[in-house]
Amino acid sequence: MREITLRQVEVIRAVMLRGTIGGAAELLGVSAPGISRLVKHTEEALGLRLFERKAGLFVPSVEAGKIFDQVREVYKGVENLQSAISSLQKGEEVQLAFASAPSVAQFIAARAIKSIRARYPDLYIDLNILKIEETADYLLLERGEFVIMSSAIHNPGMQSEKLANGRVVAILPEGHPLAEQDVVSVHDLAKEPLVGIDPDDPYGRTVSRPFREAGIELRHSMRGRFAQTIVSLVRHGLGVALIDEFSVSEVYLPGVVRKPLLEETSIDIYVVTKKDRVLSNFAEFSIQQFRRELNDAGKRWPERRG
Repeated sequence: MREITLRQVEVIRAVMLRGTIGGAAELLGVSAPGISRLVKHTEEALGLRLFERKAGLFVPSVEAGKIFDQVREVYKGVENLQSAISSLQKGEEVQLAFASAPSVAQFIAARAIKSIRARYPDLYIDLNILKIEETADYLLLERGEFVIMSSAIHNPGMQSEKLANGRVVAILPEGHPLAEQDVVSVHDLAKEPLVGIDPDDPYGRTVSRPFREAGIELRHSMRGRFAQTIVSLVRHGLGVALIDEFSVSEVYLPGVVRKPLLEETSIDIYVVTKKDRVLSNFAEFSIQQFRRELNDAGKRWPERRG
């Protein structure tokens, strides 16, 4: 006995739904004679009468009832599969967990997530804010798929890939005398109350590098732990600071003036993942969005040099 093909199942179902050869042909977008021949061939091959012809309609025969029940189940399974695929494409009932350094989380993360949400409108997103020393536990214990950091992580269980390169910039309170200059030097900033992050911190070490390279002793009048804190202190007129351009990459930043630094200093941003872990499609797409937003960051503030 010959086996029934998926095409034969599709034709049988179409005749079941429409009740006529012509209706089935219209549903499948093929010719009516072709449908008629395939139904006849299927009945002969199976040795079963699938349909009764009554008043011009094709009615499922009683003896083939179990076959039609199975046809319905097959298509119910296909519909469920299509529904599952559609849900996955939209991100329904799935979660994406990742983390970011505070400097990137301030503005870049929100813009990247906006693009992620547009692509996967129902995806649940769990964003964590981490310091560099918290990255290993987060990734190795698989609490999230990736971390965006301003330093590469040197750990045999993790791998770092550079996403973007940015600049260290000066930030000043609105109305500050240095705000009139096109470019600011660390020699200018050293004469002002300086706020910043501990230079023993990896991020703090990067943004304070221009002072070290200029041979200027770094003396903070006050320190904060996160870039957002530094921006807030400057906004309230408590000092001037050096910071990465990603932390201030908004078009409007009330109370703060951004200025290019004469002693040009770069800062790299990395995506860090657990070595050999296969990332979800959601994570891979998200990393692409971070890469794009990071590389566009400097275009978002008007004070930057061309």
